[in-house]
Amino acid sequence: MSTTPKFNSDDQEIDLSQISKKISQGFQNVGGFIFNCIQFFIKNAIIIAVLLIVGISLGYFMDNNQKSYDHQIMVIPNFGSTDYLYGKVELINSKIKARDTVFLKALGLKYPKNISKLEIEPIVDPYNFIRDNEENFELLKLMAEDGSIDKVLKDKVTSKNYTYHSITFSTKGVATDENTIQPLLKSLNDSEYFEVLQKNVIANIKIKMQYNDQTLNQINGVLNSFADEVSKIPKSGNLVYYNENTQLDEVLKTKYSLVSEQGNRRIELVNYEKITKDVSVISNIENPSSNKLIFPLLLIFIFIAGKLFFAYYKSQAARCKENKAN
Repeated sequence: MSTTPKFNSDDQEIDLSQISKKISQGFQNVGGFIFNCIQFFIKNAIIIAVLLIVGISLGYFMDNNQKSYDHQIMVIPNFGSTDYLYGKVELINSKIKARDTVFLKALGLKYPKNISKLEIEPIVDPYNFIRDNEENFELLKLMAEDGSIDKVLKDKVTSKNYTYHSITFSTKGVATDENTIQPLLKSLNDSEYFEVLQKNVIANIKIKMQYNDQTLNQINGVLNSFADEVSKIPKSGNLVYYNENTQLDEVLKTKYSLVSEQGNRRIELVNYEKITKDVSVISNIENPSSNKLIFPLLLIFIFIAGKLFFAYYKSQAARCKENKAN
C-alpha cells in the first residue's frame, strides 16, 4: 500500500487564488491610503500653506537671532604643562555644564551663558614627534610591539606629547577677542609654578645664546686669520695644499651647528612667551541652521496629529452613543 501523499491540484489553485486576492487587497489598501493622504492635503491646502509660511518665517527669525558659531584655538603647552592644560580645560568645561556663571565671569568671560562645551584634543603629528626626538621613535616601536601603531599614535598617553593641541567650543552669537578668546587664554596661563619655570627656562636659553655668540665670534676670528694667511701666500699656477692640522672642516661644522642652534633658540623664545602659547585662532565659524526646515514640518505634524486625534475622538464618541442607544 502506497504511503506517498497525494496533492490535489484544485486545492493548489484555491490557495493561489486566495494569495492573489490578498495581494490585490493589499495594493488597494495602499492605494486607498495614498488617495486619502492626497485628498487630506487638497482639502487643507490653505491651512498647510499658511503653516508653511509661518514656519519658514519663524525659522528665519530664530536663525537670525540665535546663530551659533564654532571657534578653534591651536595651542602649544610649554614646560611640560600638557597635563595642567588638559586639567584646566576639564575644570572650565565642568563649570560651563554646571552653569557656574560666577566662576566663569571671574575668569573674564563676559557672556558665560553663551558658551557651550569646551573640548581639547591633540593634533596627531607623528612625523614631528619622531623628528624632534629620536628616542620617541624607539619608544613608539617598543609600544607598537604589543598592538597596532595607529592605536599607539592615538593613545591618550602618547597623544599628550604632541606639540600642537586644538581647543574647540561654540557660542550663541559672535565671540570677540576681548570678551571670550583672550580671557580664556589668560585662564589657561594662570599658574604660579609654571610662571616661575618659564622665567628660569628663558633665562637659561638667553645665557646659552650669549655663550654661543661668543663661540661664533671666536670661530669667525679664527676663520678671518686663516683667510689673511691664505691671502699672503704668493699666487701661482701650481696647486696649493694646506696642512690638515688646521681642522678647517671641523671648525666649519661647529659654526654651522651653532648657527642652527641659535635659530632654534630664537624660535623657542617666541613659543615660550606664554605657558600655553596660542599659535592660531579661528573664530566665529557660523553653524548652518535647519530651523527653516524644522519649524514648518513641526507645525504641519502638529496639525495632522491634531486632526487625527479629533477624528479618533469623534469616532469613539459616536461608538459610545451607539452602545448606549442599544
